[in-house]
Amino acid sequence: MAAAALAGACGDDAGSASGGYGDWGEPPEEEPTPKQMPDDAQAGDGPACDMDTPVTLFLSPDDSNSTSSPVQAREAILNRGSLDSVPLRTWEFLNYYSFKYPTAKPGELTVTPELTRIDGMPEGQYVMQVGIAGESIANADRRLMNVTLVLDESGSMDGVPMEMQKEVCRRIAGSLRAGDVVSAVGWDTENAIKLSGHTVTGADDPTLVAVCDGLVAGGGTDLHGGLSAGYELAHKHFDAGRINRVVLVSDGGANAGVTDTSIIADGAGAQDQDGIYLVGVGVGYPDTYNDTLMDAVTDVGRGASLFIPSADEARRMFSERFVQTMAVAARDVRVRLEMPPGFSIVKFSGEEYSADPADIEPQHLAPNDAMVFHQTVETCAPAEFDLNSSFTVVVQWKDAATFAQREAEVSLQLGEVLAAESAMLKKGAAVFEYAEALKAVREDVTTAGALDPAFAALERAEAALPGDADLAEIRQILESL
Repeated sequence: MAAAALAGACGDDAGSASGGYGDWGEPPEEEPTPKQMPDDAQAGDGPACDMDTPVTLFLSPDDSNSTSSPVQAREAILNRGSLDSVPLRTWEFLNYYSFKYPTAKPGELTVTPELTRIDGMPEGQYVMQVGIAGESIANADRRLMNVTLVLDESGSMDGVPMEMQKEVCRRIAGSLRAGDVVSAVGWDTENAIKLSGHTVTGADDPTLVAVCDGLVAGGGTDLHGGLSAGYELAHKHFDAGRINRVVLVSDGGANAGVTDTSIIADGAGAQDQDGIYLVGVGVGYPDTYNDTLMDAVTDVGRGASLFIPSADEARRMFSERFVQTMAVAARDVRVRLEMPPGFSIVKFSGEEYSADPADIEPQHLAPNDAMVFHQTVETCAPAEFDLNSSFTVVVQWKDAATFAQREAEVSLQLGEVLAAESAMLKKGAAVFEYAEALKAVREDVTTAGALDPAFAALERAEAALPGDADLAEIRQILESL
């Protein structure tokens, strides 16, 4: 593996893109396959093979800690029996499962590109993975927080959704520390401010825990009204020296009030300005949860979309991964992949890629986390390819505290790395093929051997990482299909 942790000034500002989806009543449809660049040359299709012009692509993974899709899939397969209503966003599977790439020094990122060939691949194809990791921060060492809880008390939350919301609320209370500021609003068709700028005394602050325990389901669902009230509180207590987060917990229903994203976009922070980032927490069941709405609002709010079906998952995301879920290590991360002439991407794990950087929205990276891009690349002229040709990954980002522009660059030669054994690349292949296998199942692919690539990739990863808990979970799910 080649790894680097480099930081320096970059001449041009990468900028910050934001946007909205308009009326939530008609949220965007799921896009399980990434946007292709307009002139993308797939194998056997498109323009003639060009062995003179280097290839430059820009990649996007979505927020590094959006993990809703794989959790919904696991719950649906193991406990509900159907994947019909579950979105399968491959990049969220790479987000959810852990990858141990070298951690960075404060303010920097490490970049680890890897390249290999797998037995049986067509001539000229290679598997490439890029891991981008930030610094490691303990909860005791993070910046203080200004957290605003927007808690759904509508009638549809009765039962399991409400119990999971209370569990999330309690777990957040348990992870806060003395000096953190918390506000809370409960909403149905009316909004009730439960806390405003309350400074907690430490973990499990009694005032906050009482709010969590006192939540009650009933009434309609004015999601816009609840968010408006929540963002008013978040702006009122905004502190640029803190981590400012709105945490929306809901089953995703919105049947009353005006439903537009402007209040979220306005709070998300413009270029070189701190923002109030939205964490969307879905609760309930995959077959009744409105995933498209929550995915849309968290995209506008520059934050993560999660799904919590159990107390164990609440503990994982808001106790074990609290800093990873709530903090930011690097802002507006942009990834540029430079490949030798004749190469193209034929499979991709991320949300989108393009030859035009304007098509790609930069994303934030959390501490204790890694962005992972897993793709298959192919040369259109295998016989002409020079093993000494270089692949280069350039990562640009803004410092989480100062917004200073930073850059890291790593190059590798294909001939130098093909023989290297990489456990992280093998794990990435197992996660990627697992997500692709679930898509085949959801689409009712009955061809014999449809799951074989997933099991083959899983076996290679298990040999490299014996006892890995993530791989054990994936095997359990695949064997239950």
